[in-house]
Amino acid sequence: MNDVPQSGETEGRVNLEFADNKLLPQLFGERDRNLERIERQLGVSVVTRGNRIAISGPNARAAQARAALQSLYERLERGMEVDAAAVDAAMRLAEARGGKRGALWEEGEEIRTRKRRIAPRSANQALYIRALRAHDLVFGLGPAGTGKTYLAVAMAVDMLMAGAVERIVLSRPAVEAGERLGFLPGDLREKVDPYLRPLYDALYDMLPGEQVMRRIESGEIEIAPLAFMRGRTLANAFVILDEAQNTTPVQMKMFLTRLGENARMAVTGDLSQIDLPSGTRSGLKDALDTLAGVEGMAVVEFTEVDVVRHPLVSRIVSAYDRRDRRVAAQRRKKDEA
Repeated sequence: MNDVPQSGETEGRVNLEFADNKLLPQLFGERDRNLERIERQLGVSVVTRGNRIAISGPNARAAQARAALQSLYERLERGMEVDAAAVDAAMRLAEARGGKRGALWEEGEEIRTRKRRIAPRSANQALYIRALRAHDLVFGLGPAGTGKTYLAVAMAVDMLMAGAVERIVLSRPAVEAGERLGFLPGDLREKVDPYLRPLYDALYDMLPGEQVMRRIESGEIEIAPLAFMRGRTLANAFVILDEAQNTTPVQMKMFLTRLGENARMAVTGDLSQIDLPSGTRSGLKDALDTLAGVEGMAVVEFTEVDVVRHPLVSRIVSAYDRRDRRVAAQRRKKDEA
């Protein structure tokens, strides 16, 4: 695929030509819905003629549309699907990277699992994937729907399949259960499974169901409440602590010091969704303050821009953030009065 230079091309007009006509129906989408999505969201005009596309609109937007289409075409060349989510991701990445030419999904940013290949859907997701590959300890912070836990599980599965680690350990604090686990029906596993269900869901998205169950039974994959981590050393493992905002400082220190030889840790959480009793300091916030500047770790912060669920979720997150900022400002004024 190459840009086709044309004499007298007007400013804000870009022309593309694609080599493989067989990929164009998937690129354009059923009834050109992918192209219409790009037109609507970027405010450009996209006209097709055979294997050529003409994009007209403001310079920056036309460049973003070109970069998004180029990247989606290359995605198809690699055997990956293009759906509405991939189109949205391409536009986000094109905007974040200034509409530059070339691949938006760069080397090292793709995660391969048994069931699918996963590419970042925002610039921060790309940064997060690179951090997970490069650092032994990574904190992923931000609102729900940004992919922080999903991508960590995907990276863990990728490294397990590649033989880089021998097992995966997934954990969450069962903070909602508190002291009431004993009153819930069933054995211990049945009591805590509801709190760990999102981790199971992510695994089943990466691996065939029978493999998930077999690896859980063999111990290659362990899913357990945070309390089960005490007294252990986790070596040759990819360890993930989800919902870390609901740990206490003591619990967080206990978890972080489980890191053993040839192990990786990902700690994910949303500091705006703390369910601890009022007045209890979050172990996640405490760890971020305590470990600032420590070599060998990375912190990636997501925002509502990175939300990859229904578009309304991003707007909901933004609305709550605005509300929280207003409340905080009112409290400051009251304290100063």
